[in-house]
Amino acid sequence: MIVIRIMVGFIIALVVVFALLCGYLYFAQDRVVFTPNRKIVITPDEVNLPYDDVYIEIDKGERINGWYFPVNDSARTVLFCHGNAGNISHRLETVEMFTKLGVNVFLFDYRGYGLSDGFPTEENVYADAEVAYHWLCGEKSVAPERIIIFGRSLGGAVAIELASRVPCAGLIVESSFTSAIEMGRRMFPYLPIGFLIRYRFDSVSKINRLDCPILVVHSPEDDLIPFEMGRRLYDNAGQPKCFIPITGGHNDRVYMQNESYLAGLREFINSWK
Repeated sequence: MIVIRIMVGFIIALVVVFALLCGYLYFAQDRVVFTPNRKIVITPDEVNLPYDDVYIEIDKGERINGWYFPVNDSARTVLFCHGNAGNISHRLETVEMFTKLGVNVFLFDYRGYGLSDGFPTEENVYADAEVAYHWLCGEKSVAPERIIIFGRSLGGAVAIELASRVPCAGLIVESSFTSAIEMGRRMFPYLPIGFLIRYRFDSVSKINRLDCPILVVHSPEDDLIPFEMGRRLYDNAGQPKCFIPITGGHNDRVYMQNESYLAGLREFINSWK
């Protein structure tokens, strides 16, 4: 009898732990998916990058903040959708790389990040990216055929969704995933992710419907988002498309000094009229 009681107690404990894990993942999902930082750690003028500090009105009187980086005589503008952590002040190295390639850059924070109002959700980050796009078209008079949408990590899912809504010159998806459900199953393999995940970010089912040129970038050494996810995004994309393998872990940026990577970006940026 004692053994049976111990076994029953053990099973009950496992069920309770399992239920708690499921409850945490479901109700704390916002904190799992989005990890924003409100603090601006550095401004562009501290690294000698000319910029405009931009605030754009969105729904319910909220505003999002962004930085616009002009380059003289540039024929292209990159709309930068960043990943799920930090804020725009953590992305200046990438901005500097793009401006050296001769393109304007508009980098914005989703709601809840940096100085942007509100809170991030899947629909909110999609809407924020679309608002940023229309700001470029309106305030800066940038033609859609001159806008390249760039998304890294979670921003890749945002960029893919944006490219499904608006015309653009091209789409760059760097170190991104196929869907939130597949990432959830990878991170929590013993939980019923299909029932728990409220966010979808289903990039793999959207990318084949896009009609713009697509560049996918991913590292075989990515320690967070598997390389095969990048390859599946590429395989599911329509033509014209290309793929650039890079090196390093998910948050490493040493590849931005690699000439083959820079040459690939330069060729993609300048190839489409």
